Amino acid sequence: MNKLVLAMIALSVLTALIFIFYLKNEGSAPAFVETGRQSSEERQNDGRRGALVDQVVFTQQGDIGQVVSLIESGSHHIFTQGITSTTVFQRLRDSKNADYDISYGSSVELTLNPTGPHFANGELNPFHVPAIREALNQLINRRYIAEEIYGGLAVPRFLPLSTAFPDYAHLADVARALELRYQHDPEAARQIIDREMQSLGARFEQGRWWYQDRPVRLRLLIRTEDARKNIGDYIGALLENLGFEISYLYRTAAEASRIWLAGDPHAGHWHLYTGGWVASRIERDLTDNFSYYYTSKGRADPLWQAYRPSAEFDEIADRLQRRDYRTWPERRALMSRALQLALEDSVRVWLVDQINAWPRAHNVRLAVDLAGGVSASALWPYTLRFDDRVGGNMVIGSPGLLTEPWNPVAGSNWIFDQKIIRALQDPPLLPDPFTGLYWPQQIQSADVTVQYGVPLIISHDWLTIHRAETINVPGNAWIDWNSHDKRFITVAEKHPDGLEARGRIRIRYKDDYWQRRWHDGSTLSLADLLLPWILSFERADPNSPLYDIAHVPNFESFQRHFRGWRIVSKQPLIIDIYSDQIHPDAEVTVADKSPSVLPWHSLALGILAEQNERLAFSSHKADRLQVDWLSLVSGPSLPILQQLLESARLEGFIPFASLLKHYLSSGEAEERYQALKDWYAERGHFWVGNGPFYLHSVHPLEGSIVLRRNEDFPDPADKWLRFVQPEIPELVMDGPILVNVGQPATFDLQVTFQGKPYPLNAIDEVIFLLFDGDGKLSFKGKAEPSENGIWRVNLTARQISRLGAGANSLELAVKSNRIALPSFASHGFATLPADESIPEGIEP
Repeated sequence: MNKLVLAMIALSVLTALIFIFYLKNEGSAPAFVETGRQSSEERQNDGRRGALVDQVVFTQQGDIGQVVSLIESGSHHIFTQGITSTTVFQRLRDSKNADYDISYGSSVELTLNPTGPHFANGELNPFHVPAIREALNQLINRRYIAEEIYGGLAVPRFLPLSTAFPDYAHLADVARALELRYQHDPEAARQIIDREMQSLGARFEQGRWWYQDRPVRLRLLIRTEDARKNIGDYIGALLENLGFEISYLYRTAAEASRIWLAGDPHAGHWHLYTGGWVASRIERDLTDNFSYYYTSKGRADPLWQAYRPSAEFDEIADRLQRRDYRTWPERRALMSRALQLALEDSVRVWLVDQINAWPRAHNVRLAVDLAGGVSASALWPYTLRFDDRVGGNMVIGSPGLLTEPWNPVAGSNWIFDQKIIRALQDPPLLPDPFTGLYWPQQIQSADVTVQYGVPLIISHDWLTIHRAETINVPGNAWIDWNSHDKRFITVAEKHPDGLEARGRIRIRYKDDYWQRRWHDGSTLSLADLLLPWILSFERADPNSPLYDIAHVPNFESFQRHFRGWRIVSKQPLIIDIYSDQIHPDAEVTVADKSPSVLPWHSLALGILAEQNERLAFSSHKADRLQVDWLSLVSGPSLPILQQLLESARLEGFIPFASLLKHYLSSGEAEERYQALKDWYAERGHFWVGNGPFYLHSVHPLEGSIVLRRNEDFPDPADKWLRFVQPEIPELVMDGPILVNVGQPATFDLQVTFQGKPYPLNAIDEVIFLLFDGDGKLSFKGKAEPSENGIWRVNLTARQISRLGAGANSLELAVKSNRIALPSFASHGFATLPADESIPEGIEP
């Protein structure tokens, strides 16, 4: 392995962070409102409830080149697409009226269609073969993509782990080894692809691959709104050079979605897609990624149902998704093996992690997630505001609106749709935009009890954790559902000999929880909590008219760790959830186990529509029934739902009435349906939420959506304004560049923030990796604190001797407890033979 190549890989993340640090010191504003301004804002917002602006208008704007001029003209205030174009970024940085925030959680990958080996039309699909998919990792030059296509606003990525999240730092030695194994080597990739194509019966003649007297054509589906267009062109050129015929299919998000996401992959309309993902928050635990991205349990969409991982990979992915491990070393071993199997499978070929700049007007502020930026921030609706006033209208540009149908069961998962939906909901807990840990929003407290030995840590004081030798699930807890009798099955019925769980999560909601209202004026009730639970079980039952085969893999995965739940108290609402799936962070475990709450009366219309085979919750079932994918906000679903609403209102329809009627107040069904009827008459849609904004109007043809402030929202407007600038460590390495073999060496890492030493107690640990001349990990250890802001690596004479003579690389990963993103630094140095003197003028 060439040392220079290794050093370049090692420096990739550091280079990106230094680049951002340089930009910030060239006159850019802080990512969040200054700390000193918060007190004046709190005084200014005194007495206001809910949102800090009165109206938000989303408009469709896909031309990223116009972003800065639209902000400067005053027509737009924010954009929901991160900037990765260096040209646009320079204009944004130099603008007097525009500003930006930075995030690190976006990624780009190549999604492959694995069906085959033949499509329905008889064409050969080379990517049915795992070895060909795997070879693409070596064919593609990720550094070219990061540096040339993204101009340095990206870093190479090989693995289903974000390079900016904690798990990457935890597994840095494993990750580096795999990155070196799969480094850019086009000749090795060509040899593998040639061998596998011949095994498929293809032949190479006159510079082209042929199969059954036809050239092998690959359909490359390319997104056009961002740098993925250039990536698609680059990938296409690589494959053409290998002898494939390429069809370049340029599509927008909405156009592409109907092909790769909603379409039947066996139909053969595409082979590769330039995919992109945005983390909706900082993911402290990435064990879900293997199941989500590589198995049929990940999503209900047709493509996911075509995934066929190896038995070993499927089992490990399932275990990791269920957190089926007893110790931290066991978790590490499972993750390490899963990373290797993910590369061997490669239904996704990861390309880069992006560094996004999120444009906004200079006088606009909002909480921006360090991972998801503006588009995935959970706190944006609670913190969006103008600097100089309370209230007002905000205009937000988005590259896509209504990309897929909206429904809360299996509707659109597109980031641009979900951003808007987040403003319409008020979840039990909200994620910290800097750490990824959760804070209570609708709950008062939580208590997590786990068995001894289960890996679990706690960071906040709003919850407590306890340890127990055994955790017995109460016999009256609900664990399953009887679709025929329409009732829950208790633990005592299903497990008469008793049942144990690894953990119990007790959640206590706020005392005024049942006083809160849906946007149509309906008061929350227990039926809103119960119906989503019922529906999840019902959709997995083949005997139910609501059965959806695409829901089954995910449900089966849930059942493998679910051990029951029960309502401990109705007022205040206290619920217990028993599970074998315990996340490493107690706060994340509580958030993950908190049940969904949805307005049962609007959900009932979707149930009626699917039972009567007029609409379907998921795209998969809609295709099977040849009906429309259910949308509560637009399109042909609306007149159907209106008819069903009228019949439900006249009938007093209650879904699963034998159970739910016991949890409804007198006259609740009549009141709910009348409220929904009035809501639809006024708003023209059926989306009812409980968030700080409500959905005022939807205009699909005009490409706009209007949200208005929910004046009945009970929380103070300044509740979440405490989130200000994230304290991202800034790193400077110092140490010798030449060291004699057999001599010790000392390296210092200076860790600061805004020019001041980073407090030692704010850093969890500093890990170092020492790579030798062959690019192999020679030693791994922890740096020691020397003085405030300084961490030291002392390498012994023996450790230096093991390196041999040549160029080496020392990498450091810093983990702060104030933010979850690890920071990286690297220092290259050369080792000289023991008898060779260091040249004059070079410090040892």
